Amino acid sequence: MSGMDTAKALAAYEAVRHRLPEFVPPKNKPEIVATLEDIADQYDAFLLDAFGVLNIGETAIPGVVERIQLLKSRGKQVIVVSNAAGFPHAALMEKYWRLGYDFSAEDVITSRATLLSAIGTAEGKHLGLMATPKAGLRDLESLNVSYLEEDPAVYEKVDGFLMIGSAVWTETRQSLLVQALRQRPRPVWVGNPDIVAPRETGFSTEPGYFAHRLADETDITPQFFGKPFGNIFELAFLRLSNNISRDRVVMVGDSLHTDILGAQTAGIASALIADYGFFADHDVQSAIGASGISPDHIVARP
Repeated sequence: MSGMDTAKALAAYEAVRHRLPEFVPPKNKPEIVATLEDIADQYDAFLLDAFGVLNIGETAIPGVVERIQLLKSRGKQVIVVSNAAGFPHAALMEKYWRLGYDFSAEDVITSRATLLSAIGTAEGKHLGLMATPKAGLRDLESLNVSYLEEDPAVYEKVDGFLMIGSAVWTETRQSLLVQALRQRPRPVWVGNPDIVAPRETGFSTEPGYFAHRLADETDITPQFFGKPFGNIFELAFLRLSNNISRDRVVMVGDSLHTDILGAQTAGIASALIADYGFFADHDVQSAIGASGISPDHIVARP
């Protein structure tokens, strides 16, 4: 665990605002509602974050399976848009099905898929991989990768770096990566821009946290894939039915700096979950005031 609480996590995101898309405050104050059912008439498609909206760690948020079924029964298109880069797509689908969700594989759009779509086969480059070995290399078979662990030789010889999962990342490995990039600058691709993610017992530290530290300590500007950047939304929009216009699409998430900022970057509406995930037991309004990032809706629970 990161040792971060909500206030520290907000401060960490604010400290890297210069690397995030610019936010233009909306003209109207957020509409405050109880659940997504209360805004269903306003939208034809719901893009849902995962952590803090569908689940907290390995636990489904009560009532959300039924809420999604209700939205679908009303003809709404529901797509997951998640910065879950550390999991192979098949493993992620198995998790959602285990939690009771019936999404199709095509309707789960991840930052992992966004990154892989952008780099393709990486033109034969040998890449150093920040990831959790037990997650396996499914989806990455076309790439030539070596795990970044304690061997400095790997950091020295690779042509670039992929940062997709930080569960087993350490300060020693971070130091090796910083040193290697200072000695020989190379591309860094970040498959999860999140700084933290809500879990059952607090916040976990995600690849974005280490990527921004890397940018602060070297001359490297990492390339980020996933919310709040527009690239993940372009993939999601490919899944929308042709008759759905952008003004009838809403992004639902628990984070101002990824979900809500990302929604504006993509030109769609946003709904912030207040009682679960990032802002559980925290004052949403004070965070909105301090950051200047404001959603179109504040929803107590999904």
